[in-house]
Amino acid sequence: MTATIEDFQKLDIRVGKIVDVRDLLQARKPSFRLTIDFGVLGTRPVRRGREDRLHARVQLTDRQVVCVFNLPPRRVAGVNSDVLVLAATEADGTLRLLAPDPPAELGSNIT
Repeated sequence: MTATIEDFQKLDIRVGKIVDVRDLLQARKPSFRLTIDFGVLGTRPVRRGREDRLHARVQLTDRQVVCVFNLPPRRVAGVNSDVLVLAATEADGTLRLLAPDPPAELGSNIT
């Protein structure tokens, strides 16, 4: 499948900062409930699976991440998940969360 530049331009990709991490106990698979701050755009909840096993709760807090901001909300394990946190998948299945380098202003648009 190919995507056009117009398809990519439909995505609203923003920089956020994880400000709260909680265990999502009602999920079928171990998951976190993240709250992500997007600056003047406010905070958004998101469910994040622990399938990456790379990040402990303390490693996620205060970390900047790159998120797709304009997807329709999904309700997962009783939590509305309003954004998609982007990650790279390595050959062994390890996930690495994407982040700006150096840190960027919260809510900044990724172009």
